[in-house]
Amino acid sequence: MTDSRNKGGRRIVLASGSPRRRELLSAMGYEFTLCTPDVDEHIAGAPEDQVRALAVRKADAACALCPDAIVIAADTLVALDGRTLGKPRDDADALSMLRALSGRSHDVFTGLCVTDTATGRRVTCVEGTGVRFRALTEEEIAAYVATGEPRDKAGAYAIQGGAEAFVEGYDGSYTNVIGLPTERLEEILNDMLG
Repeated sequence: MTDSRNKGGRRIVLASGSPRRRELLSAMGYEFTLCTPDVDEHIAGAPEDQVRALAVRKADAACALCPDAIVIAADTLVALDGRTLGKPRDDADALSMLRALSGRSHDVFTGLCVTDTATGRRVTCVEGTGVRFRALTEEEIAAYVATGEPRDKAGAYAIQGGAEAFVEGYDGSYTNVIGLPTERLEEILNDMLG
């Protein structure tokens, strides 16, 4: 990337294996490297607490491996009536999740943790976006699950993919639903990079 926005030559590390987060951070114009630490993603609590704790857990693991860098970690999940919908275990679980979301509103939460390993400064936050699905037919749900797209997505759908047609509307950050609230991240990086 020729137009680097990494002020002061600072190294940025994205602590994520998500292709979607990688695409979003690239679209913001930053140069970065990847670090995908293996962390236990099982955690209890309210959805907002879960994503915050998991983002911090991922950041901590990456910070140990990446000195003198700004480390970005995130975790996203879908919440319906206070119940957490993470990545589906299998296609049957994906079908169940999409049936539950059909004709309903739900929340997408992303926990974000940005750490400057050189100074120890850390910013954590949780962004929420409300999403409304129209009523879906069994045929639509089955056809979407058959594409395989829902398998590694929180709530079993990708708003930027085949599930775009399911969405009646949303309130908040679109990129947050994809997995990285770029507007909030931009504010944090502008502040950290000076």
